Amino acid sequence: MSNAPVDNSRRRFLTVTTAVVGGAGAVGAAVPFIASWMPSAKAKSAGAPVEADISKIEPGQMIRVEWRGKPVWIISRTKEMIDGLAKHEDKLRDPASEVEQQPSWAKNRGRSIKEDIFVAVGICTHLGCSPGYYPGTFEEQVEGVPDGFFCPCHGSKFDMAGRVFAGVPAPTNLVIPPYKFLNDTTIVIGLEDTA
Repeated sequence: MSNAPVDNSRRRFLTVTTAVVGGAGAVGAAVPFIASWMPSAKAKSAGAPVEADISKIEPGQMIRVEWRGKPVWIISRTKEMIDGLAKHEDKLRDPASEVEQQPSWAKNRGRSIKEDIFVAVGICTHLGCSPGYYPGTFEEQVEGVPDGFFCPCHGSKFDMAGRVFAGVPAPTNLVIPPYKFLNDTTIVIGLEDTA
């Protein structure tokens, strides 16, 4: 051991420098680690709201958009389709939409904000198949009901409000996603209408 005098200022400098460099290294390692916890851009976009232009949709016509990896139907219902919703409620499993498959504002006969525009997730509530849309030819499936949706996988049937008919495998009505109208020609699916 040497009896040379100790230079405290140099010791303090080396201690502070070592602490600063070590702290910077810890921060440098922590930033990418914490960033890895954030969802990717792909994951963010998968759950993002989707805008749909309905300006060119004709009465009786359906368009499809994708939201959260699921098909969403947007249908311009005709006056006849709207009027027909009340005529077959005795054939439905849940005509008043008591089972929670829709936002609270959609617990009405048409299960929609505007009665002429119907928006639903196009997936059967039985096993996840995608039903077909049968405008004007649905009476082959349900007598007296000209328009509706038929799932060819196991025979589930839904009316023009996505309400399930009794006696089919599907246990509940089609799911109504949260959506809102930005204006008369644009719907945003994935944002709740608070009106």
